[in-house]
Amino acid sequence: MVTIGVFDGVHRGHQQIIGRAVDQARALGVASVVLTFDPHPSEVVRPGSHPPMLTGQHAKAELLETLGVDVLCVLPFTMDFSRLTPDEFVHAVLVEHLHARSVVVGENFRYGHKAAGDVTALAASGRRFGFTVQGVALQGTEDTTWSSTYVRSCVDAGDLEGAAAALGRDHRVDGVVVRGDQRGREIGYPTANLQPLPWSAVPADGVYAGHLLRAGGVCLPAAISIGTNPTFAGRERRVEAYVLDAQDGLDLYGEHVALTFAARLRETLSFDGMEPLMRQMALDVEDTRAALADHPTG
Repeated sequence: MVTIGVFDGVHRGHQQIIGRAVDQARALGVASVVLTFDPHPSEVVRPGSHPPMLTGQHAKAELLETLGVDVLCVLPFTMDFSRLTPDEFVHAVLVEHLHARSVVVGENFRYGHKAAGDVTALAASGRRFGFTVQGVALQGTEDTTWSSTYVRSCVDAGDLEGAAAALGRDHRVDGVVVRGDQRGREIGYPTANLQPLPWSAVPADGVYAGHLLRAGGVCLPAAISIGTNPTFAGRERRVEAYVLDAQDGLDLYGEHVALTFAARLRETLSFDGMEPLMRQMALDVEDTRAALADHPTG
């Protein structure tokens, strides 16, 4: 049982498709396989057009595992691969390598050179090679169809509640903690300066309530700032998290962590000196506590 797609974000629409494949695989007594691609196909076909990514491959694998997927197959997407005709794609990938008995895809699924293949063509190939095909209707609300593009637009606008509604969970940004200017440590608000993974979909500038996730399932409440730090005439856009109630000596340098975003608290502001900045930071901490009081962790 195979389902195919980039599945960036593994949003609620993706979850419907993947869930259908997992359920049918169990009914047939076969493995459920998610076939995805790396890098993003658009970057290969149109260099420089790589979209912001909602999930890295590691986070995607974790999400797929929670949905009950047995096998994740990440296929290198190359220019040669992009030139395969729909029939060549079916024969080389689905028939020769995966021995698919059934394929589940979204009803808007396209494949092959110049996206020439669709669900109807895939079903015709299935009749020839002995596998069934199901096209799953797109999911969403009355006003919105859930898609990776829609979630990216929410994240880019700082609408983390809208993104969470489509994702079924808080948006997450992974990366490595690197050294910053250490101004926060000097004023009593030490922050973890996150260097996001390449192509990460980083929310709009502002201050957010969220969580910092460490290895082993450790989840810590955090006030997260994104921006150039205009109070200090900064130019480099940064993602910094102040962990609430952290014990002295919390050392995250060099650690791979993730930040999840529950709510946007305010826009980025410039302050006339340290005192007004520190007063606002104290308010941000209290606003973070309030926003996270009844919010699921992570």
